[in-house]
Amino acid sequence: MAGCRRAIESAFEQAKQEAGLDGYEVRSWAGWHRHVTLALPAHAFLEALRAEAAPPPPKRGRGGASPS
Repeated sequence: MAGCRRAIESAFEQAKQEAGLDGYEVRSWAGWHRHVTLALPAHAFLEALRAEAAPPPPKRGRGGASPS
């Protein structure tokens, strides 16, 4: 569980920068809830697009050994 912390913190940092997760002023619970409800799916959509555009991982040779 402790190993996941860095990945989670990184994801929240990206969401703050790319999807505006930190760009709200809390005035009410409903406003905060709406903002987060829109910002997190927007970040998930951006991550899906990024994963789709990434090149496939390199293929390994026979026996699972990496080619040298």
